[in-house]
Amino acid sequence: MKAPERIDLRGVKVYPFGDVDSLIAYADWRKGILVAINAEKIINATDRTREIINSNIAYCDGSGAVLAARQKGAADVVKIAGCELWLEIVKRHHADRTFYIIGAAPEVNMATVAKLREQYPDIRIVGYRDGYLKDDADRQALIDDVVDKRPDVVFVAMGSPKQEILMMDMLRRHNAVYQGLGGSFDVYTGRQKRAPQWWIDHNAEFAYRLIKQPKRIKRNIAFVKFAWWLLWHKF
Repeated sequence: MKAPERIDLRGVKVYPFGDVDSLIAYADWRKGILVAINAEKIINATDRTREIINSNIAYCDGSGAVLAARQKGAADVVKIAGCELWLEIVKRHHADRTFYIIGAAPEVNMATVAKLREQYPDIRIVGYRDGYLKDDADRQALIDDVVDKRPDVVFVAMGSPKQEILMMDMLRRHNAVYQGLGGSFDVYTGRQKRAPQWWIDHNAEFAYRLIKQPKRIKRNIAFVKFAWWLLWHKF
């Protein structure tokens, strides 16, 4: 299956998918890690994370990444929110794929599994555990279990770049569709609210999160640099 030609955003290469259907179809065909790309991931990319991103399936999860991709000629690219994408994958494949659920606090992880099973009684979740890995032995035991259970889809909610590094280590031993989800399990189980639809529709979700969580100000300083790049067409 042919995917759209990748766009290079200052060393971070993204697939400018025009809709979620194209992304899921490509992931079903190719397998690998679905990496959500936003302004923060582009600015904070290191040699290690860039290598993971560029060897997998990066898609535009933030409005900044979309604007940058359009500046590079990807007129049809759209924003695909990772917190919606994983649920769409479950919706489409709950009856014909197996899943492994990793991440968040123990109670959030268990609540996520319980809600998925309530929503989709036929879903096959072959394994799950929280995101608190005590040491290297605990981490290796998790990887070994994923290899042993051989799930078709693995969701990992640990935050970046920790989740991408873990998924890459898993991918080396078991070929599947992996997706990093950050705090999506908290949103799914109602422990954290996503921005209201107006903020989402106006590409201001990051501003809403900043208002609700002022401590994010240090992280959002990066957006000033990104806005400068956009303004002066530095991509």
